[in-house]
Amino acid sequence: MTARGVLADYWRLTKPRIWGLLVFTGVVAMLVAFKETPGASLTPSLFATGAIALVLGSAGAEVLTNYHDRDIDGMMKRTMKRALPAGRIRPSSALAFGLVMAVLSVLVPLFLINSISAGFMLLGLVDNIVIYSLLTKRKSWLNIILGGISGGMPVLVGYSAVAGAVSPIAVYMSALVIVWIPTHIWSLAIFNRKDYEAAKVPMLPIVFGDRVASICVAGTSALLAVFSVAIFLFTPNVSIFYTLTAVVLGGVVLAYSTKLAMTQSNRTAWTLFKLTSPYLTVIFLVLGLTVWVTA
Repeated sequence: MTARGVLADYWRLTKPRIWGLLVFTGVVAMLVAFKETPGASLTPSLFATGAIALVLGSAGAEVLTNYHDRDIDGMMKRTMKRALPAGRIRPSSALAFGLVMAVLSVLVPLFLINSISAGFMLLGLVDNIVIYSLLTKRKSWLNIILGGISGGMPVLVGYSAVAGAVSPIAVYMSALVIVWIPTHIWSLAIFNRKDYEAAKVPMLPIVFGDRVASICVAGTSALLAVFSVAIFLFTPNVSIFYTLTAVVLGGVVLAYSTKLAMTQSNRTAWTLFKLTSPYLTVIFLVLGLTVWVTA
């Protein structure tokens, strides 16, 4: 294999689409913290250091979970061609790669930013790698609920890196990601049910069936839609533009999840899954712009 092919495999091993979204939420949180916190300073050096730490932590966690899941990835059509199950990357190399990034993601904020930011990074890594991947993914349908806490940690890492603490708006933004995760993952699980069955991973539709899982997705989508509009409870800096955006996007997600609950259609499940990442991206983008314009 060429050097370019090896680099491409290692790049894909980090799941850049996933860590890219998580890093984006953390970066937005840094910008919000700068505007929301009196006396806060956001130098180019701090911004770059915080962003690097977020990339290292998010990508490192994905590599380590890929390392642990290489056996079940080889059982699923969607993942069997990945570099680890296909044998293009040695497990020991992937483990070392992931561990180096994970350790650096804690040490960088600990020594260059502050201990609070490093603590949130460590909490996210433990929840994702230990609670989700090692302890619950193969044993309980609650894996996404218990492991979803890690999804909100980049926000707290980014915010505390600038503010040196957390505030109600930081907690809200973090919780927004955590509330978003079940709709995102369970819609994918419904679409890929056969894969999860083959790998014996107890995702929600495997344990309770598509009908119950679809109803749960509709419920989490409704919670997400309502929660996204409830920002006014956490900060006074809310624009009508953000509110309208949250209402419209929440309505779209809720409409598709309701259709999924009524039909249990694989096509609808896939469409809903594909909508959820742009949804979170736009919500955070508009939220960040709102705070910058009104603060």
